Amino acid sequence: MSQDVTYRKVWAVAWPIIIANSTTPMLGLVDTAIIGHIGEAAPLGGIALGSLVFNFLYWGFGFLRMGTTGFTAQAVGANDEMEIRASLGRAGLIALGFGLLIVLCQTPIAGAAFYLLEGGESVEALGRAYVDIRIWGAPATLLHIAFVGWFIGLQKTRWSLGLLLWLNTVNITADIVFVVFMGWGVEGVAAGTLLAELSTVMLGGFLVYLQMRRRPQLRERLTLAILSQRTALKRLLSVNGDIFIRTLCLFFSFAWFTAKGAQSGEIILAANFVLFQFVVFAAFFLDGFAFAAEALVGSAIGARSTQHLKNTVTLSTHLAFGTAVLISLCFGFFGVLAIDALTSVDAVREQAYRFLPWAVAIPVISVWCFQFDGIFIGATRTADMRNMMLLSLLIYIAAWYVLAPLFGNHGLWAALSIFFAARGLTLALRYPKLVAAVSAPHPNPLP
Repeated sequence: MSQDVTYRKVWAVAWPIIIANSTTPMLGLVDTAIIGHIGEAAPLGGIALGSLVFNFLYWGFGFLRMGTTGFTAQAVGANDEMEIRASLGRAGLIALGFGLLIVLCQTPIAGAAFYLLEGGESVEALGRAYVDIRIWGAPATLLHIAFVGWFIGLQKTRWSLGLLLWLNTVNITADIVFVVFMGWGVEGVAAGTLLAELSTVMLGGFLVYLQMRRRPQLRERLTLAILSQRTALKRLLSVNGDIFIRTLCLFFSFAWFTAKGAQSGEIILAANFVLFQFVVFAAFFLDGFAFAAEALVGSAIGARSTQHLKNTVTLSTHLAFGTAVLISLCFGFFGVLAIDALTSVDAVREQAYRFLPWAVAIPVISVWCFQFDGIFIGATRTADMRNMMLLSLLIYIAAWYVLAPLFGNHGLWAALSIFFAARGLTLALRYPKLVAAVSAPHPNPLP
């Protein structure tokens, strides 16, 4: 494995992820645009509720992507061809297992979801119709997530971008055919998404096959004994469990922000929602460098190269911080125009202008937690990620209790900013131990 890490190499890994992230909202936007022009409000509400069920469901399985990236990247760095293959095999079995479980449990899952997501009778009926069709794609979607993690670990991020572009293209085309020309309504949108998910996992499988052909060593037979190796399975379950807990905490933190904003009234809630789109937009770019750090740090860990690790962290962080500063400057110069483009309600605009400085500052504040997440995922030091996330969540809630009564919605945004900062700072404090673990005498399993 080459030990040379350059800005060009980091950028080569990062840019496909940035583009892929920026195209992700296209799926929901196209679904919304097509169904939103059939002349009724209920179908749009049904799509919103149904999509929310899958967004929550699949977000919870983010560990399949992150864990697979970390293990694969480390195997690449160690030139362990069998483990490269085994990392995908184990992730694939987990993806298929959970996917089939979701399909088998679709009735209680839908029942619980629509009990919590209260909607009108007609909206709920359409939402259930959407879920009943799309849920059959769960095994394919989870397997696709594992494929993406494997390709990132191999530093083949262009392949991940290709899969997402294919997914979007098929979904958009199917939506137009099924809804516009065939008049299937909500069921057509669900069928289009299902078709896109199934075809994408088939393409992903073909790309995996091509990668195997390019790496002759990967053709060696992968046995059940290798996949079920006790030490590897124990570590896999530990890492995935840590990431799952960390993801739930992150979901809770954003839900808390929304809920507490709602307590200040619908105008503040709407303004916060508009400004949170700025946070999401920044994440599209910052995630690209974090994903690059995952792949390159994992490679350094596998090769047990401290210098490679330090170079990766330094160069990827330089690029990420520079990008964060540019994003903040863009928000500062064009934030008002963006707010006007996102809403035409004067009262919401006025409140969004008032709290815009927080959205301007957050990219520079949050870049550190994105970067350290990538570093620690690549090193599969997920226990640190879990523990520091739990600590940061406590700091966030404590900050809200202190600041919100004094400063209202400004206090809420300040608490969110403190949460981002705490995540970065607490992981930064754990970073020296990560470096020490790499330079320690072999064997030294990284937790």
